[in-house]
Amino acid sequence: MLMADVILRDVSIRWKVIMNHEYNKLDRIYIQDMKLSCIIGINEDERLNQQDVIINIIIYADLSKACKSDNIEDTVDYKKLKISIIKLIKNSSYYLIEHLAESIAGICLENSLVKQVTVRVDKPFALTYARTVSVEITRTGNNV
Repeated sequence: MLMADVILRDVSIRWKVIMNHEYNKLDRIYIQDMKLSCIIGINEDERLNQQDVIINIIIYADLSKACKSDNIEDTVDYKKLKISIIKLIKNSSYYLIEHLAESIAGICLENSLVKQVTVRVDKPFALTYARTVSVEITRTGNNV
């Protein structure tokens, strides 16, 4: 067997494991391009005025019960989630977008239906010559 065949076989096996992982079987709720303002940054001038951040969230949950019942109590209420995130950010002061992303993930995981969450925070115009800088994190809840 050639080395390339061994590598391809190994990659194929790993891909099957990834695709069969329980999170790939969960449903998803997307909250896209939520634009909010907060104090964020490490530089002196960034600490004076609020700056825009763009938040994107993927919530992984089993939505099968809500799909059948058509009842808001059987799903993740993304309106309530949005309100909680706005309250978090409204009067906040962060140095790093990493910390902001972690805080948002924590709010999402407070809901027992949420098994995993991916949060991306963009900070537009953070770097000269770049449209945005982003951090994306994925966290898993203790309720899995």
